[in-house]
Amino acid sequence: MSSSIPFERYDEEFLSLTEQVTSKLRPLDPSTTTSSSGGAPPSADADLKMAHNLLLQADDLLKQMGLEARGCEDAGVKRDLLGKVRVCKTRLANLRDDYNAAKGHVERNSLGLNGDIESNGRTNGGRAGSSNQRLLSNSESLKSQSETLANARSIMAETEGVALEITEELGRHRETIGSAHDRVRQVTGMTNRARRIVQSMSRREVQQKLILYGVAGAVVNVF
Repeated sequence: MSSSIPFERYDEEFLSLTEQVTSKLRPLDPSTTTSSSGGAPPSADADLKMAHNLLLQADDLLKQMGLEARGCEDAGVKRDLLGKVRVCKTRLANLRDDYNAAKGHVERNSLGLNGDIESNGRTNGGRAGSSNQRLLSNSESLKSQSETLANARSIMAETEGVALEITEELGRHRETIGSAHDRVRQVTGMTNRARRIVQSMSRREVQQKLILYGVAGAVVNVF
């Protein structure tokens, strides 16, 4: 169970990061905004930037947790740790959704699409609102494409990490097999030497018997 100690530290740090992200996003939630217009607080941009950095740290930490879990030798412990990693992945995905929702709210607020958008739309014939809506739609489309590319890079990095682990594991197996072959060759060599020694001893025994028979015959002939 000692191999799970670093993982538990990662788990605690991950929990701390996610709690910090939640604290940064909570003031940006439209449902909890205290202003009557539903506008974002003055610190919205700074909170979003901090939340984004914390999410990046949590993502890097989650990768380390995955490596630690997959490197565990005990099958039972490994299964439990991988289960925790999946739970953390779900938690991180939910936080990303909260971050994107908060970011969209802040962007709409900066474009004047929150609060009194309906009255502004009626006053200006809806032109400004329509233009801002198209601008926001294009911004969200670009953001979605960027997130797709970021997720693809993350998956590629994780896949590369798994491939490296498999390669290292195969290398260790290859060394073990090579060591086993060396031991087999050593045992085979010892067996061959033992066989030669036994054959040599058998030949000497036959020679000694022949000498004894010769001496006995000579003694018989003399007497």
